[in-house]
Amino acid sequence: MADIHITRQHGMTLREARKTAFKWAEEAEAKFDMACTYEEGDASDMCSFTRSGVSGTMTVDKGTFVLTARLGFLLSAFKDRIESEIVKNLDALIDQKAVKKA
Repeated sequence: MADIHITRQHGMTLREARKTAFKWAEEAEAKFDMACTYEEGDASDMCSFTRSGVSGTMTVDKGTFVLTARLGFLLSAFKDRIESEIVKNLDALIDQKAVKKA
């Protein structure tokens, strides 16, 4: 098994970050056949995701996105590739939001 841990800072409000995290969850469902559950909280939200061979969570608050995932045995061989794809997708969504604010 392999673990992925990604933390990204952002300058969004919680409302904006929530929209970005929800968009990430929608894309994960569509592109990677993930089952995502999104729970809103007062100070932070949590998106849980799962599919065969992977499970994890993304926590979002006013300042950060924190994603953790556990890869099963077969997918652990592709950890670097999977991690870089997650980073690329999350960074693109954060950058897209930053450009809209400017």
